Amino acid sequence: MRAWEPFDADALLDDVGAALDDVPPAEDQRREFAERLRGHLAQLVDIAISGDADRKDTATFTLIENARAIRSEVIPMDPRRAVVHLRRMAWAVNELLERLLATGQLTNVNVA
Repeated sequence: MRAWEPFDADALLDDVGAALDDVPPAEDQRREFAERLRGHLAQLVDIAISGDADRKDTATFTLIENARAIRSEVIPMDPRRAVVHLRRMAWAVNELLERLLATGQLTNVNVA
């Protein structure tokens, strides 16, 4: 059984912001960073599925499928490609978060 972690919107938004920042995470931190983004994706997918958002909304379903695909990819060894991968994951996290907020699956999250 997977260990349950409470949803931490601040950590999620910090990680998304850091991945999309002009200065990417340091090379020695990228693998750990990728794992955190994977964790955010997994948690958002779980939230969406638990509320049947994937069955009620085709846009959410598409974002879930995209999140699963990106989450399963291995971070590339090439530094530039690794940064691109991190940014793709961060965009997937951000888009799924925004969709869950728009559909009411998540509430009380300040994304400003």
